Amino acid sequence: MAENLQDLQQMLNDLADSSMRIGLRMNLDKTKVMFNEHVLPEPIAVCGAVLGIVPKYVYLGQTLQLGRNNFESEVNGRVRLGWAAFGKLRQVFTSSIPQCLKTKVFNQCVLPVMTLTARLVHKLKVAQRAMERAMLGVSLRDRIKNEVIRQRTKVIDIAHRISKLKWQWAGHISRRTDNRWGKRVLEWRPHLGKRSVGRPQARWSDDLRKMAGRSWMRTAENRNRWRAIGEAYVQQWTNMG
Repeated sequence: MAENLQDLQQMLNDLADSSMRIGLRMNLDKTKVMFNEHVLPEPIAVCGAVLGIVPKYVYLGQTLQLGRNNFESEVNGRVRLGWAAFGKLRQVFTSSIPQCLKTKVFNQCVLPVMTLTARLVHKLKVAQRAMERAMLGVSLRDRIKNEVIRQRTKVIDIAHRISKLKWQWAGHISRRTDNRWGKRVLEWRPHLGKRSVGRPQARWSDDLRKMAGRSWMRTAENRNRWRAIGEAYVQQWTNMG
């Protein structure tokens, strides 16, 4: 990450030179450049090869994108991956084995971890309910309430799962004292620029701050206090949608 093209070019050159000195080489076919709205895109070259410019890319299984629709594309991708995983195991989910075994497989293979907004959580819940109906061999035309289906499948509600994981991860990062990037990024505040005009896009920590206060990272240092607040945090997302 760099604030201008000159710094970015220098960083890439240094990385390429350091790699070659120890016998490694950058994979230039997989190395891409992404610009935000404040920079005019210009060609960036490494070892004579011009790097491709992309509006988004997938890193460690997660879609990275700048702009207002970054979470939307990530959720859509996660839903597609969820259905792909479900399709590979469809014979297991629709077989006559006990429902408790199907539930264990479903909870391990299908539930993703996502950033939370009300709209995106609703979209994930819709996908999960569709998978549950497919597991039981029922359709919307059967007019069976979601509560009844959940009692039969006993799967973990996706909003409960992802909100609990997010709360635990936020507390874990906040308690770190080794100056790793995770905590430094959460505490970082840009010194230049303003948020775009219009309704501000939700930040990753907005829901944490709403539940635990502005000093939520300091609150997280107390494990018992953080765990107690987390129960209410998880419940509010579980009840949504």
